[in-house]
Amino acid sequence: MPDLFDVDDLWPDDYERVLHLATSADVGRVLAGQGVALLFEKPSARTRNSSEMAVFGLGGHPVYIQGTEVGLDTRESAEDIARTLGCYHRIVCARVFDHQVLVRMAFALESSGFDVPVINLLSDEAHPCQAIADVLTLRELLGSLAGQVLAYIGDANNMCRSLVKVALMEGMDVRVASPPGYSFSDEELDKLDALTKRVGRGGTLHVGHDPKVAAGGADVLYTDVWTSMGQEKEKVERLAAFEGFIIDDALLDVAEPDAIVLHCLPAHRGEEITDSVLEGSHSVVWKQAAHRQTAMRGILAWAMEGSRS
Repeated sequence: MPDLFDVDDLWPDDYERVLHLATSADVGRVLAGQGVALLFEKPSARTRNSSEMAVFGLGGHPVYIQGTEVGLDTRESAEDIARTLGCYHRIVCARVFDHQVLVRMAFALESSGFDVPVINLLSDEAHPCQAIADVLTLRELLGSLAGQVLAYIGDANNMCRSLVKVALMEGMDVRVASPPGYSFSDEELDKLDALTKRVGRGGTLHVGHDPKVAAGGADVLYTDVWTSMGQEKEKVERLAAFEGFIIDDALLDVAEPDAIVLHCLPAHRGEEITDSVLEGSHSVVWKQAAHRQTAMRGILAWAMEGSRS
């Protein structure tokens, strides 16, 4: 089944196919007359709007479902909810707290004979739809990404994990600067190293704790919020730990003169990024946000191809 839990599920041919379908003018109305379930445990402006409009653009009917409506694992198990949605929809997309919920839903559908892919709209482990949008943005602005330097400043979270994977798949030189205790685990680093070797495109990953070292001479600066949904109780502790990890004009000055700045949004202005950088000439966050719809178009069209094969 063409489930998408994270971007490395796509390598090698599927990855390029998704990017091609995202930007192709002749994808067609591959979802004509069919429904796509959009299950949201966590709210989102960009994910909901981009997903609904992508489904509509492919001829389908998006159905937005809040987690409280179905009582995920309270009123009804994730497995039973998945199979119920599979009765009505061609694709199930879900934005969840726990990544294993997605895995359970996909297994329940497949083991019960449903030809219905599951797409990860965000989980605690990964954010593949955003990472695909980031690649589309970078390719549009920079062309070939092989050898380009991407510096991620902040929490090595779900967003960072998916971003690093696509950057390595593109052959980029990736630097991640995080405070001690907020970087990748040894197990995650081993998996990323294995991905780099499997891809064989010459990408590199350097992990450290100094934002200026990471940003020095970088072509791309990227950050995300320091406190994500579900981590609100950690906010005071996180603000203290991430002090000095803000992307401001001083940090931008050590990057390449024409460096671009990305942020997956929403931004906590004045925390991980300043207004002057977010609103400045180096920022491409709105182009990046627009590509969320482009990315979903490619992902959904790819899922339809795979589920029909």
